[in-house]
Amino acid sequence: MALRETLSLLVLLLAYLGLALGGLPGYRMNRAGVALVGASLLVLLGALDLEEAWRALDPATLVFLFGVMVLNAHLGYAGFFGWVAEGLWKRARTPFALLVLLSLGSGLLSALFLNDTMALLLTPLVLRLARGLGLNPVPYLLALMAGVNTGSLMTPTGNPQNILVASLSGMTYLDFLRALFPVAFLGLALQVGLLALLYPETRSLRPLPPPPPLRYRLHPGLLRKGLLVASGLLLAFLLGYPMAQGALVAAGLLLFTRRLRSERYFTRVDWELLVMFGGLFVLTEGVRRLGVAEALLPLASSPLGLLLAATLLSLLISNVPAVLLLAPLAKTPEEWLLLAGGSTLAGNLTLLASVANLIVAEGAKREGVQVGLLEHLRLGLPLTLLSLAALYLWLT
Repeated sequence: MALRETLSLLVLLLAYLGLALGGLPGYRMNRAGVALVGASLLVLLGALDLEEAWRALDPATLVFLFGVMVLNAHLGYAGFFGWVAEGLWKRARTPFALLVLLSLGSGLLSALFLNDTMALLLTPLVLRLARGLGLNPVPYLLALMAGVNTGSLMTPTGNPQNILVASLSGMTYLDFLRALFPVAFLGLALQVGLLALLYPETRSLRPLPPPPPLRYRLHPGLLRKGLLVASGLLLAFLLGYPMAQGALVAAGLLLFTRRLRSERYFTRVDWELLVMFGGLFVLTEGVRRLGVAEALLPLASSPLGLLLAATLLSLLISNVPAVLLLAPLAKTPEEWLLLAGGSTLAGNLTLLASVANLIVAEGAKREGVQVGLLEHLRLGLPLTLLSLAALYLWLT
């Protein structure tokens, strides 16, 4: 093997190790930095040139993700998420009702507005509410973790790997929703049942006192515009309008405003995620050119094998890199959906398997509430196995 190919394989190995660990030991790089450095080294070694690296990017995926982030930023400034959360809390008259509404509400919001965003916005609200009502916050934090992961399964806008699958497969929003909504809804119901079994206090039907007021600022003008654009975008998706194009138009409409400076939108765009996506596209092209992906063929030669490969690789190297590596092996709509489902539901297995889980856990830790690995595993293991089984039986 030529020295250049050997060095390129070493770069890929180190890059995917860094993606799995969240960085390389001894170096101050996160996943975005690892992906970008890996891509630049492949160009340096001549595995592909700059023009080929540029062509490896998928503009539809990047534009779609950017547009959804701008919409989330606008709704966040408008106070939409606090307003919705307050409406849910007011209807939670008992501990069990709170568990159900939190699971379903966080799941639905994640399906529409990205799971990591919902984890970040809802964690402080859940903590404040549980403490104000005198409830143990841990089962409700677990409900939030599982809810944002499972709920995000049902639509292409639910999480980054779904955006990637929808973009690469050409699947419409409605087809995605129709296929995966039943599995996601069943998963949300399963998590309610498991949490009620694991934490008997959440089964209580005793009336709760009035919920404490939630702190958020509501801007009616921004809210009306945001809801109008979001509704129009959802309608366009359901009618089959190209999703990346629709997201870009929505972002343009929201940025055309006299109320908020453009800089405020851009500060809430997750540029690191976009950089990581760009770097991963280049790394994946390097994998293809060096023939590494061929080693995955025996592992994912059947629908069940593809589902297991998506789940295991998501646990090892994270869900987005796993989807990009396995994407060439998905040929039918069912296989694309299994790829999306396996990479998403794997996030429920352990506390470290999903960025959303870590966002909730770290937010709780800052407030003095600890969610341990074993405590999460008590919920995550049965929930993941049951959800994956339901996904496979439903799609095959």
